[in-house]
Amino acid sequence: MPTLKDIQLKIAGVKKTKQITKAMNMVATSRLRGAQANMDAFRPYAGKFGEVLGSLAEKAGEEASPLLVPKEEVKKIHIVLCTSDRGLCGGFNINLLDKADALMQEKEGVDISFSFTNFGKKGRDYCKKEGCDIVEEHLGVVGATFDFNVASTAGKKLVDGFLGGDFDEVYVVFSEFLGMAKQVPVAQQLLPIPAIVKEEEDLDADEPYQAEHICEPSADELLGELLPRNIYVQLFKALLETSTSEHAARMMAMDNATKACNDMIDELTLTYNKARQSSITADLMDIVGGAEALKG
Repeated sequence: MPTLKDIQLKIAGVKKTKQITKAMNMVATSRLRGAQANMDAFRPYAGKFGEVLGSLAEKAGEEASPLLVPKEEVKKIHIVLCTSDRGLCGGFNINLLDKADALMQEKEGVDISFSFTNFGKKGRDYCKKEGCDIVEEHLGVVGATFDFNVASTAGKKLVDGFLGGDFDEVYVVFSEFLGMAKQVPVAQQLLPIPAIVKEEEDLDADEPYQAEHICEPSADELLGELLPRNIYVQLFKALLETSTSEHAARMMAMDNATKACNDMIDELTLTYNKARQSSITADLMDIVGGAEALKG
């Protein structure tokens, strides 16, 4: 049975851990506000950009740009894997890595090779451990403050690689922020840019009137400029979503850790009181036994 001093040391250690987890929870909460504000501000732009681009691509057809044309034979698949640089955020990184692994298993076949662009140390370490081909890595981006140039620089290399034949398909794996307690890993195709397919029920439904976009110069010329930028927009959106999801996951993980520390402190305090009561009872028994021996 542990001594009273051992239990006191354990209680003190758990209290220090609680202070750390509570401080990390406060830091994650503070960073989450800024990341979520940036994400919410960019979402309408990304949505409207995709709407205009879809309207132009529908008129122009696949012949307007090689970025719209699927390759006849897919052999080289490139994955942009967005993870965090640090841990202590629950199953956030594990879920993203599982999603990337599931994507590779889905696309796996004869003579198919996979390569990676990594945002975050956790994804980079995973690729090194599995022996995957790492084309490029960006560390210190997710979870920090970054601007659109990060996505445009990485996106330009993806577009050049696709047009140059280095990649036949490009996917991005990121965490979509749905709420404080729910972040869903998503695998989205970037290249070739997937066509917007409307379901039959959507075609039959009474949709609100949407004004036709008047293009000057022509739709084909605009697509030449907008399609590469769409890759940058989607990649930047994925980074914003992942960054916000990371802070939310870490905040929840540290909150759960703080609650676990409180439970441990309560259990250790109860154990300490029981041990102290047993020690006092034993001392009293010794005193009473000694007094009775003196009387005898």
